[in-house]
Amino acid sequence: MNILIHPTYFPSISHYIAMVKAESVTFEMEDNFQKQTNRNRMYIYSPNGIQLLNVPVKHSKEKHQKFKDVRIENDFAWQKNHFKSLEAAYRTSPFFEYFEDDFRPLFEKKQEFILDLNLQIFELINSSLGIKIEAQKTTEFFHDSLKNDDFRSLVNGKKDVTQIEEYRQVFNEKHGFINNLSILDLLFNEGRYAVDYLKNQSL
Repeated sequence: MNILIHPTYFPSISHYIAMVKAESVTFEMEDNFQKQTNRNRMYIYSPNGIQLLNVPVKHSKEKHQKFKDVRIENDFAWQKNHFKSLEAAYRTSPFFEYFEDDFRPLFEKKQEFILDLNLQIFELINSSLGIKIEAQKTTEFFHDSLKNDDFRSLVNGKKDVTQIEEYRQVFNEKHGFINNLSILDLLFNEGRYAVDYLKNQSL
């Protein structure tokens, strides 16, 4: 399976299921930015249930701005807030402390473009999972993908209806299992066992 998919902000578990099972991965680099998608947001399991973490972006006067040109709004302390939220959510998870020092620098270095940040995240997650995924990149936009299986719709977060098998989450007893969160939820709860889990899921 050769897939076409978006590079997102700490991708959903369904994103990683698609990528781990694929023979080749191509990232969509030429699309227009759309609000309220996982291009610049992720969902985690907080002490109060599901929590959305959103990267603020600078709004363009242009009606259609390419995603690769979208700049991050760094006037807010969003990185500090996101890392604090991750600590509150996962400090007591089995593997947070194991990966903490790898992820912390990502939230301390200011980035200019959200796409560049997402690509760095992709490499960091792969390294944490102990896997290698060589992603190709598109050079022009096609509404319909002829060469690849099109998984670009997974970027639409709430519209992604993928159902996955339950695994142990930190606040299970409080709120029950929450489906298809950011890959970080799986990583911090399952560590490198996450790879076997991903391979056993289907989309």
